[in-house]
Amino acid sequence: MRIATYNVNGVNGRLPVLLRWLEETQPDVVCMQELKAPQEKFPVRAIERAGYGAVWHGQARWNGVAILTRGQQPIETRRGLPGDPDDSHSRYIEAAVNGVLIGGLYLPNGNPRPGPRFDYKMRWIERLMAHADDLLAADLPVVLAGDFNIIPTQRDVYVPERWLDDALFAPEARAAYADMLARGWTDALRHYHTEVIYTFWKYLRKAYGRDAGLRIDHLLLSPAAAARMKDAQVDRHVRGWEKSSDHAPVWVELADLD
Repeated sequence: MRIATYNVNGVNGRLPVLLRWLEETQPDVVCMQELKAPQEKFPVRAIERAGYGAVWHGQARWNGVAILTRGQQPIETRRGLPGDPDDSHSRYIEAAVNGVLIGGLYLPNGNPRPGPRFDYKMRWIERLMAHADDLLAADLPVVLAGDFNIIPTQRDVYVPERWLDDALFAPEARAAYADMLARGWTDALRHYHTEVIYTFWKYLRKAYGRDAGLRIDHLLLSPAAAARMKDAQVDRHVRGWEKSSDHAPVWVELADLD
């Protein structure tokens, strides 16, 4: 079972890239972020023709998350994080797929820091951690997948000293991410890769060609899911396609249950 996360940076504008990647790799589950499309503008017919069912939480111009499942319809279990009924941002969606609970998330960027946007980011992280604790307590196979907008450590960013004032590299956000790992979540990509590995490259200054990137797209696995891990990789080459997102798809593969 291959579970991927992909910040598509505009699902309609980059639909040909998404469909090409789906056809090439045929992941079983895809968590998408930054749909940048209202609910009624999600390209569900094209997704279905590609062989995928979908649930999505759209929002005009920005945000937006979705979960795609190959050959079936995902069973939606949650839309939005608990803890703030007034939060109107489309940043979290959850579904059950073949006995695995999938949480697709798009964590706030938080810039500029300090300021209200960073404060919102940290409140959102607190809500995520509270919900993640509840998921751990259920002792189920769970995967939290998405654009976390957190650079966990210095080896996850090209020239880290340039990011000291950025919300993605803020000590508070990094500490929260480390705390999630300490509570029992496994960073799938880092589990398999001790070397420098990135998931995002800016469009500016030929960052992709110079490999001047960041690792901000993560797959966190509960103990029951981590016990089934077989591999985790970045489909880096997709970032080099014409009109591609500035993120590359990231995936983890889980062994099937006996």
